[in-house]
Amino acid sequence: MLERPSPNREPRPDGAAIDILVLHYTGMRTVEEALVRMCDPASKVSAHYCIDETGTITRLVPEDQCAWHAGQSWWRGYQNVNARSIGIELANPGHEFGYMPFPAIQMTALILLSSAVTRRHNIPRRNVVGHSDIAPSRKQDPGELFDWKRLAAAGIGLWPRSTNEGDVEDVHMMMETYGYQVHEEGAIAAFQRHYRPGRIDGVPDEETAQLLAGLLEIAD
Repeated sequence: MLERPSPNREPRPDGAAIDILVLHYTGMRTVEEALVRMCDPASKVSAHYCIDETGTITRLVPEDQCAWHAGQSWWRGYQNVNARSIGIELANPGHEFGYMPFPAIQMTALILLSSAVTRRHNIPRRNVVGHSDIAPSRKQDPGELFDWKRLAAAGIGLWPRSTNEGDVEDVHMMMETYGYQVHEEGAIAAFQRHYRPGRIDGVPDEETAQLLAGLLEIAD
C-alpha cells in the first residue's frame, strides 16, 4: 500500500461510529489527476483510499479521521455521512471521460480492502453503498458497470434474494426502509443503477418492487 497523505481531512465527531462504506469512481482521465486533486487543499475533496486500474492501493486519510468524499448526502437517516464512513475511490474515467468496466485486478484489490475495512469496523452489509445511493440527485458513481453482485458474493454489501413478493405501490416505502432518501430526485434510478443496471429508467415497476422485497428479506 502506498501513502500519499491528503490535507483534506478533519477529526471525526466524538462518539461517531464508523458504520458506512462508500464506493466511488474518480471520474477523471488518470489516477494521477485524481490523486493530485484529492491532495489539493483548494479542492476540499479526498477519500481514505484510492485504487488504480492495476490494483495498487494508495492511502490518503487515516480511517480514524473524516475524509471529504460524500458531500451532501443521506443514508438511513444520517445526513453527515462523512462523519461515520470510509470512502474508497476507484480510478475510472467515469461517465464524463469514457466510462469503462472496472478491471478484474482492481476489483480483487477492492474486495480485499473492503473486507478488511468492514470487519475492522463491523460495518453492516446494507451500509456498503455507492456515492449515487447516498446522493442520487448529484452522483452516478460507481455506476452501472460496477460489479455489485461480485462484491456481495464476497460478503461485502447485499444482493437481492429472488422473490415474487413486492407491490409497486410499496416501492417508496421499501426504499425508505432500506435506507434511501426517497423524496430526492433520482432515488429510484440510483437503486436501479445498483441492483438492476440493465435498465435504469427511474420507474417504480414490478421488478424494482421485487428487488426491494428481496433485499429487505436479508437486510442486516
